[in-house]
Amino acid sequence: MAVEQTLVIIKPDGLVKSLTGNILTRLSEAKLIIVGAKAVRVSRELAEKHYEHLKDKPFFEELIQYIMGELHKTYRVVAFVYEGEDAIKKVRDIVGDTNPENANPVTIRGAYGRITTSGVFENVVHASSSPEDAEKEIKLWFEPHELVEVLYPVKEVTLEKVTKKVWA
Repeated sequence: MAVEQTLVIIKPDGLVKSLTGNILTRLSEAKLIIVGAKAVRVSRELAEKHYEHLKDKPFFEELIQYIMGELHKTYRVVAFVYEGEDAIKKVRDIVGDTNPENANPVTIRGAYGRITTSGVFENVVHASSSPEDAEKEIKLWFEPHELVEVLYPVKEVTLEKVTKKVWA
């Protein structure tokens, strides 16, 4: 078994239902370590990049609205990077099938997910499905300095005229 990383996102419906603690408790069963965590207000650009593989699907726009928080009127998600042996399979076994109706009832999606009348899977969490997807997703959702370990090759660049918010 190889040491892997995986991205887990608690989606807006999971936050509205106050499931963060329940989800983290379930994920702790995998005996993985958290190497990154943050609350994110999902921009349209981030949502579209995250779901670009589904851009030709008829439900794409509703999916974008869902992850951005429009459907639940809570404009945030909580993103985590977990690391450990066989992390992707361990997490996916705990979160369950993407379709909540097909998910084992003891999994996170089986217990807390639902399908809307328009057919969108409100499945509470996202979990990377492969090492390639995990790397792409982690790099999309996290900057290298937001992780407590260096997971992928990095380089230093000097930026000019960068404006950022700092504490007043």
